[in-house]
Amino acid sequence: MGAIELPPKLPRSFYDRETILVARELLGCLLVRVDAGLPRVGKIVEVEAYLGIEDRAAHASHGLTPRTRVLYGAPGHAYVYLIYGMHWCLNVVTEPEGKGCAVLIRALEPLANTDGKTSGPGLVCRALHIDKAFHGHDLESSDLFLTEPVEPVDPAAIVIRPRIGVDYAGAWAEKPLRFYLPGNRFVSRK
Repeated sequence: MGAIELPPKLPRSFYDRETILVARELLGCLLVRVDAGLPRVGKIVEVEAYLGIEDRAAHASHGLTPRTRVLYGAPGHAYVYLIYGMHWCLNVVTEPEGKGCAVLIRALEPLANTDGKTSGPGLVCRALHIDKAFHGHDLESSDLFLTEPVEPVDPAAIVIRPRIGVDYAGAWAEKPLRFYLPGNRFVSRK
């Protein structure tokens, strides 16, 4: 793909708000990973909100641990973790320090220099070369950041569904905390 003009980066104040609002407003934003000078770019088309310690599907529900310390830290940082011993997943920390809230980036529409599929959180990280090295990373940096949307997203058109793969979370598994752009072929599951 050719060069892409990037919109302005999202400021820290964007993340320092209610998690569901941040999740919905991340749709259409660009995720950018600059790798050896090469910008790997995708448009965010699917996300899931995780609402802190009371959310039985959230890592924060296990309390403050070395693994979750970033979740309880300042908004606008990356919470990166490994699932199934092989897939890295990227979350953006939201709300004020101490809340333990985040938004999982579930799927991207590839725009520039991505490697492979981007329809799933592990595939997002693989395609943009995001791994444990980015755990705790400041999303206002120059090598991993999010930008404003290229074009506006109609809030009324956003599809709302339960999260995927959190059946263990009891009633929290059915809460409508997954958001995606309608009709986008890169969404991981309709």
